[in-house]
Order: sequence, then C-alpha cells, then structure tokens
Amino acid sequence: MIITKDSIIADVLKSVPGSVDIFDKHKMGCFSCMGVQKESLEKGCLMHGIDVNELIKELQKIAG
Repeated sequence: MIITKDSIIADVLKSVPGSVDIFDKHKMGCFSCMGVQKESLEKGCLMHGIDVNELIKELQKIAG
C-alpha cells in the first residue's frame, strides 16, 4: 500500500498490520473513532497536532 497524506485512516488500519500501534503511540485513538472511514491522515494529524510526514514515515516503515 502506498501511504500518503490523503490516505484514508480506515484503509491504513485495514491494510497495514501494526498500524494501530503507531496511531496509539501518537495518542491517536483512530481505531475507535467513527470518522476514520472518511478522514485522511493529514486531517487526523492536524486534529491531533502531529506531523503527518513523520507519521507516514513510521507507517511506511512497518508496511514494508
């Protein structure tokens, strides 16, 4: 999976094993939020004050 700032959080959670741990590490409770079905990584990071590029790097690392 190619992960970009426009990737939908739910898609990342479904496609990238271990991504829940990355979101949890950044205090993003995305796995329990209904908005993740339509929310992009960029929007989620903005709402939580997280650098989207850093999150993407971490997710790409575990996605392989």
